[in-house]
Amino acid sequence: MARRALPIIKHLTARPAPSPLWLKPDPNARSVTYMPRPGDGAPRPVTLIPGDGIGPLVTNAVEQVMDAMHAPVYFERYDIHGDMKRVPQEVLDSIRKNKVCLKGGLKTPVGGGVNSLNVQLRKELDLYASLVNCFNLPGLPTRHENVDIVVIRENTEGEYSGLEHEVVPGVVESLKVITKFCSERIAKYAFEYAYLNNRKKVTAVHKANIMKLADGLFLESCREIATKYPGIKYNEIIVDNCCMQLVSKPEQFDVMVTPNLYGNLVANTAAGIAGGTGVMPGGNVGADHAVFEQGASAGNVGNEKLTDQKKANPVALLLSSAMMLRHLQFPSFADRLETAVKRVISEGKCRTKDLGGDSSTQEVVDAVIANLD
Repeated sequence: MARRALPIIKHLTARPAPSPLWLKPDPNARSVTYMPRPGDGAPRPVTLIPGDGIGPLVTNAVEQVMDAMHAPVYFERYDIHGDMKRVPQEVLDSIRKNKVCLKGGLKTPVGGGVNSLNVQLRKELDLYASLVNCFNLPGLPTRHENVDIVVIRENTEGEYSGLEHEVVPGVVESLKVITKFCSERIAKYAFEYAYLNNRKKVTAVHKANIMKLADGLFLESCREIATKYPGIKYNEIIVDNCCMQLVSKPEQFDVMVTPNLYGNLVANTAAGIAGGTGVMPGGNVGADHAVFEQGASAGNVGNEKLTDQKKANPVALLLSSAMMLRHLQFPSFADRLETAVKRVISEGKCRTKDLGGDSSTQEVVDAVIANLD
């Protein structure tokens, strides 16, 4: 009996033989990411606003890449410019019909009586949440590593309410409006974003030590919403300390939720830390519509030299268009585009001047197309 058991024991205790190659998981195998409903592959119309300055260059870059991918979108183009008094009604009608828009920068005149068309778009379409994702791109050297910050900014009130008037000559009053309704919905959006994207912490940025009623109401709303998401850590930071912490220890931040003006400052600062405004994607979203554009507003129009030399960086808008594709429920196209852009950045052969290279916009576009899977 013992002799019979010996071979069995040896067999059980022996090391398993290496698995045949056909049993090993294929690292390149695609996972199931999205099961479409019948008809989901139909091409979707997207309103396109090339805008001012470098806008036509970088939006054309997106059009070329979309064509090369055979992405299921087509563009309805409208030429509007920042010096117009209002957004034309046909543009608003197109966005309302299509639900989605891709835009270049619209130049806002400094001073004078011309209102920002960017702000008009947000108010007309109730695009109450601005989202900017600031993160390190592999292969692009920066002062800080492990930066992956999402800045979610209230987009419709605060200092951007546009309520200004001259009381008497030499005295101007500008009103900052904060409401509980808008504060609660931006806080809810930030926590919902964190929950759905496996983020661990939401930080509210404020100046409630000085603006005790206005920013105090914003904080009160954030705290109420935070209690509904016990799995997500919540903390608060005063905006001036926030700026100092961003440039010294940006890796401590995850999702940041802010009132309107602070969010603009924080997003541009975070973008500069993570690689520059030319590579940071973003968008503005409401209950019914979404407008995708370069994430950080600084440099989104560029200058005449960049436009004349055709050397604008298209990466930010390409990554924003990947966000748009995911929003439209075309995840595999979004993944292909993001992967191609990151390969080009990582290789370092084609980079525009802001990233330390001398490539033209078209050279970057050609490189991205060549790297599409």
